[in-house]
Amino acid sequence: MTDPTQALSRLSPLLPLLARFIFAAVLLPYFWASAVTKLGDGIFGILTPSVGAYAQIFPKAFEAVGYDVSKLGIFHWAVVTAGTWAEFVLPALIVLGLLTRLAALGMVGFIAVQSLTDLYGHGGIEHAATLGAWFDRLPDGVILDQRAFWVFTLAVLAVQGAGALSLDRLLFRSGAPAHPGDLRPAPEGPQSR
Repeated sequence: MTDPTQALSRLSPLLPLLARFIFAAVLLPYFWASAVTKLGDGIFGILTPSVGAYAQIFPKAFEAVGYDVSKLGIFHWAVVTAGTWAEFVLPALIVLGLLTRLAALGMVGFIAVQSLTDLYGHGGIEHAATLGAWFDRLPDGVILDQRAFWVFTLAVLAVQGAGALSLDRLLFRSGAPAHPGDLRPAPEGPQSR
């Protein structure tokens, strides 16, 4: 009779691929649609964020200057531009399976900043439904409930990497086995000096 734990351990290499598929199906369209709203006009819109980008990322600071982008500094421009690029690049890297661990950690940080901005910048902390609560039998809280699943999916990728069907595996393939349990002792024999 087959040991169920052995059967499950044989399926574990599929976990990163499944995590990337779920990310592509659920979060890639979300982040790219969000990034598109931050692009400015014309071909150089990637370097000149839209007014909405500043309103999304720096809501209180933008309100304080009367919604006049010219009154914000280079710091604000750099953060908004980098945030916009991150919303395009990091999800693409995850779906392609390229630099996956680094991209997944970057997305976790992005989600943390996004959540704090939603809670404190946009006033979501004042609305219990936006914040949500764990162990409350309601799985639809935007911050604590939904984003916990996002971060868990990304944590799988940060810990296990992109999996077998990835550019990481193709480009950075090493002779080391994917799982430490697959290590075998070196054959004994004369040692060269």
